[in-house]
Amino acid sequence: MSQKIDQDHRRFREIVRGKIKQNLRKYITQGEMIGKRGKDLVSIPLPQIDIPRFRYGTKQMGGVGQGDGKPGDALGQGEPKPGTGQAGDRPGEHLLEVEVTMEELAQILGEELKLPNIEPKGKERIVAKKDRYTGVRRTGPESLRHFRRTFKQALRRQIAMGIYNKDNPIIVPIRDDKRYRSWKTEPLPQSNAVIIYMMDVSGSMGDEQKEIVRIESFWIDTWLKHQYQGIESRFVIHDAMAKEVDRETFFRTRESGGTMISSAYKLCAKLIDTEYPPSEWNIYPFHFSDGDNWSVDDTVTCIDLLKNQILPRTNLFCYGQVESPYGSGQFIKDLQEHFDADDNLVTSEIKGKEAIMDSIRDFLGRGK
Repeated sequence: MSQKIDQDHRRFREIVRGKIKQNLRKYITQGEMIGKRGKDLVSIPLPQIDIPRFRYGTKQMGGVGQGDGKPGDALGQGEPKPGTGQAGDRPGEHLLEVEVTMEELAQILGEELKLPNIEPKGKERIVAKKDRYTGVRRTGPESLRHFRRTFKQALRRQIAMGIYNKDNPIIVPIRDDKRYRSWKTEPLPQSNAVIIYMMDVSGSMGDEQKEIVRIESFWIDTWLKHQYQGIESRFVIHDAMAKEVDRETFFRTRESGGTMISSAYKLCAKLIDTEYPPSEWNIYPFHFSDGDNWSVDDTVTCIDLLKNQILPRTNLFCYGQVESPYGSGQFIKDLQEHFDADDNLVTSEIKGKEAIMDSIRDFLGRGK
């Protein structure tokens, strides 16, 4: 009975995993996966699937082709709006909530976007985990079935039962004969990694633009935490001045004013100088803006900071430009002009929530 329950549970998890992959772009666009995280889990609403069926009623119940009526009469009263109408006795439509771990989310994201695993650098300080096959057990997924041990067990059973025929040696394993590889999780040294998020919070960055940044940074966090155990995240906001804040402030700040992007890059370079030696840390700065900078002179300062202080010491610098009706959008063009041949800098234009997945692929698709 327990084997059947395990098989049914695995089959159910595979169905859920397939459904998540199928609708991943929709979930990312709508931000449905972010609402409930707990410690390690994210609650993912999946639509309940019902098989259509006909239901017959008695004659003269009204409807198309029955009863009295005149040309032009409405066929029905239409569907009531959610939250309106009186109490009734009919069941409504519900969502099935299925919990998946952050690790599973990262794996699904990597499979769907075909993201390569990152090749870390630096000294091995943080302990990650690695699975190693250590033995054989009676239960497990079919993908881990040990065929030789299963065959031997089936052969022993047939000999013990006296049904083995050496002239016609056909070995047919039954469920109790199956053996599966077992594994042990071992500690594995892993490299340090830090993500430095920077976001423009000037007057031209509205709530919609910041919502895009929030969703995209959640998925970037999810993937990089899958690659590094114990990753650190730092958050910088800027308008004409930059300051470091906590995660909640980063996503909830409402500010206005001008934009000097160099202020964020100076603070980023200072963080690297004082706290994250490149020889020991894998460093990933992400900057999100609408591309509107105060002046050409400040853009020149940004280019100089990137060339001489930031890019030489980071694994990858990612700039995401969120489309805004108020921003000029010039900054991404300046970066592409000066760093077109530089593998350490990636730019991505994010025209809306529908472009988030493509932007994540642009940033993480190089495996750096």
